[in-house]
Amino acid sequence: MPFNTDSQSNAERLLGIVRSLAHELRPHAPAPKHLGLDHSLERDFGLDSLGRVELLSRIERELGIKLGEKALIDAETPRDLLKQIAGTITTETLTPAETAKLTETQVFHPPETASTLIEILDWRVARHPEQIHITLYDEEEHTEDITYRMLQDEAKALAAGLQQLGLGPGEKIAIMLPTGRGFFAAFYGVLYAGCVPVPLYPPGRPSQIEDHMRRIAGIIANAQASILITVEQAKPLGHLLRAQCELLRMVTTVADLSIRGAYPPSPKLEPQSIALLQYTSGSTGNPKGVVLTHANLLANLRAMTVVSGITAADTFVSWLPLYHDMGLIAACMGSLYVGFRLVLLSPLSFLARPACWLWTINRHCATVSAAPNFAFELCANKLDDRELNGLDLSCWRLAYNGAEPISMNTIDHFVARFARYGFSRTAMTPVYGLAESSVGLAFPPVERGPLVDHVDRAALTRSGIAHCVQADDRSALHIVSCGLPLPGHQIRIIDTEGQVLPERTQGRVQFCGPSATSSGYFRNPEATAHLFDGQWLNSGDMGYIAAGELYLTGREKDIIIRGGHNIYPQELEEAVSKVRGIHKGGVAVFPASNTYAGTERLVILAETRESNARERERIVAEINNLAVDLVGAPADDIVLVPPRTVLKTSSGKVRRTACRELYEQGSISSTLRPPWWQMIRLGGAAARARAMRLLRRGAEWIWGVWAWAVFVAIVPFAWLLIVLAPGLTLRRFIARASARLAVALTGLRLRVEGLLHLDNKVPMIVVANHASYLDALLLTAVLPARFAYVAKQELLRNPAATIPLRRLGSAFVERFDDARGVEDVRKLEERARAGESIIFFPEGTFRREAGLMPFRLGAFLTAAHTGIPVLPVTLIGTRTMLCAGQWLPRLCELKVLIGAPLHASGNDWQAALRLQEAARRQILAELNEPDIITASRSKLSSENFH
Repeated sequence: MPFNTDSQSNAERLLGIVRSLAHELRPHAPAPKHLGLDHSLERDFGLDSLGRVELLSRIERELGIKLGEKALIDAETPRDLLKQIAGTITTETLTPAETAKLTETQVFHPPETASTLIEILDWRVARHPEQIHITLYDEEEHTEDITYRMLQDEAKALAAGLQQLGLGPGEKIAIMLPTGRGFFAAFYGVLYAGCVPVPLYPPGRPSQIEDHMRRIAGIIANAQASILITVEQAKPLGHLLRAQCELLRMVTTVADLSIRGAYPPSPKLEPQSIALLQYTSGSTGNPKGVVLTHANLLANLRAMTVVSGITAADTFVSWLPLYHDMGLIAACMGSLYVGFRLVLLSPLSFLARPACWLWTINRHCATVSAAPNFAFELCANKLDDRELNGLDLSCWRLAYNGAEPISMNTIDHFVARFARYGFSRTAMTPVYGLAESSVGLAFPPVERGPLVDHVDRAALTRSGIAHCVQADDRSALHIVSCGLPLPGHQIRIIDTEGQVLPERTQGRVQFCGPSATSSGYFRNPEATAHLFDGQWLNSGDMGYIAAGELYLTGREKDIIIRGGHNIYPQELEEAVSKVRGIHKGGVAVFPASNTYAGTERLVILAETRESNARERERIVAEINNLAVDLVGAPADDIVLVPPRTVLKTSSGKVRRTACRELYEQGSISSTLRPPWWQMIRLGGAAARARAMRLLRRGAEWIWGVWAWAVFVAIVPFAWLLIVLAPGLTLRRFIARASARLAVALTGLRLRVEGLLHLDNKVPMIVVANHASYLDALLLTAVLPARFAYVAKQELLRNPAATIPLRRLGSAFVERFDDARGVEDVRKLEERARAGESIIFFPEGTFRREAGLMPFRLGAFLTAAHTGIPVLPVTLIGTRTMLCAGQWLPRLCELKVLIGAPLHASGNDWQAALRLQEAARRQILAELNEPDIITASRSKLSSENFH
């Protein structure tokens, strides 16, 4: 069918071709239905230079249009191709009716040129103003719909009121409103005025307003807010705040501020303009307001959209508070960005009737919802079956569990309870995030379900090593994976001295990426200084990484060091909460100072209504037994207190530090009972543990220095021999001998399997995963001295590397110039036909994080066109030994697993794709690392991770 003059039809047909090819290249990634004309061919659709060649071939075949080299080089997006194809007919000439006919996901997904939240709202109003954006439920379950046009009108009316008061760019406006229409008018109205919104948590009940206003005064003063927008009942109490917040001009309402009519123009916002001050929960004594820009928020929303596969066809039900980052950013801003319907309940409605959350999911056939762990626990244990009669949760495909420690028991209970109502375990999706990263940081693969690591509790507490044990082992600690870092983001684990730790070693969790705040905390230099470690940010959490996934073990400040053991309070708190007579969730486990022993005392604070002396003795005995079982020793003090004694944040998290302060001040009664000999014993154990850690670190450092000494001794000599040797065969033999000598002298534990698959009589193409600079050294030591490496063109700028690589017959390929890249692949085919064996690293580069990246097609097209077999090789351990950004190697076991040869089933594009898939599948099966494509990471090129 030839190309025609119907611009809307042309756009649909071209997008269909691009999406189809992208899906072929990444068959395990979510279908790219949400990608449109303005998305990048390389970064978003995943088309490298060879993919573009195939795209142009399909355009010529299916549309009857021949495009030249200019299209291969210049086109960045499908829109660029469309302009070259149609000449003067471009999609810029589309009428509104034609635009509306484009696929729904294309219409609902904003272009990447939209760089602020306001631009995205304006874009939506321009294209589908009457589309329902939010459905609100009140406490009587009456509903109210908000369209994009309604939201914009009400926001601009409030912005006009702010501008009339003389408030302009940079002014901070506090918003203390419950879930409702007024909150959205206020939030986006503040942005339209060029000001900065500061969401605050509202009082739970009208009777608490006065006390609540006193508690939030510290936040308003820290934010230097000019105005507080709140409910009518709070206006008379404005004098309380103005007395403590000298910059606060007034306390007002949405209705009082809004001015209908002609709206003044909004100030121009930039991507780096502050979009939000997000105050962390519980921050009243030392307020910490995270500074987030529009660029931070949109980077996070884009990344979360990629990994979740959420589209405009989804429906998200949420009861999460709008002052909380998970409710405001993930749910509300996510709805604006992606275009899905957002159904909002009041947090108080959920707390009063938890079943209403599940019934709202049922009623709207919602596919997505999110909640902290306690909400799933509440539904699993507190709802009566009569409340659930007729409930259907089969529509729910993403049940995000985050914002607090995630319990395996809670997950199991919820899945077991609601499986009969259609809920699937694969829907349960534990995630990790924090306000300092704009909310999202780590997500697991979609629809995989929770992954639980069973580790030896004693080994983790004593040495920080997460040794795997059987799930039913009594010593097992069950830790739920939070998933992989979002695209473009990195997570690392460091020790107290700032050294990066290998996998399965516990330490402090740090992160970086485009979602991370670059300014830190507003007007809090001390907290900001503790947040940053160079380009990395401290999360305040402890954890470890296994197979690229993050496992959290506790908060850094909450760890109790007792007798050289690290004790994590969450598991013990959860167990104590189940003791009969203890108030659910009313338990705090924290350390108390013990200067005599040089260690910390374990204190358990538990709420109970029980007054009978015998029952209280039973409770104390059961708690002590749990402490012995879980941490290996009884508690130093168990304090039973009345309900509401355990301090919590506004979002329900236990404030352990605050509880500790009360305890140490003597505000909570205690019965101190550790004897002097126990103090000495604990002090000695602590000293022994510290000594063992120092010895282990010393041994690691000595080996690392020795490995460098071997490298420095061998490499210059080998370099000179390779440069001077007369023949290629001799030069490659020297390289192999030098590599084998380095392996022997450093004492590396190297295991090689599959050498029988090497056939010296025929040329072969080796494809290996790439994890470290050590990969080439390892392959050179193991493989016969007849292989040529394929290296990136950028190495030619380094003479020290270029000279020996050229002398060893290496081929250099261009990664960024598409036309040159295609020509380089043709030259490789000529060398293969001439009988050469070649080594490819088809990922093209490597990164710090574990995971197999997408493969480039060059190796597989070469094999398909020449008929040469492909030999998949899996390298294990090199990333742990020397990962990106690390200079000191670590001694660990290395494996080189050589798979059976693979042969192409033909010589065309499809045969190369099948060969690529087979090789990737074979390497993944051996690697024990995540598949970045399956985890939807293929949206970003590998360069985004450096």
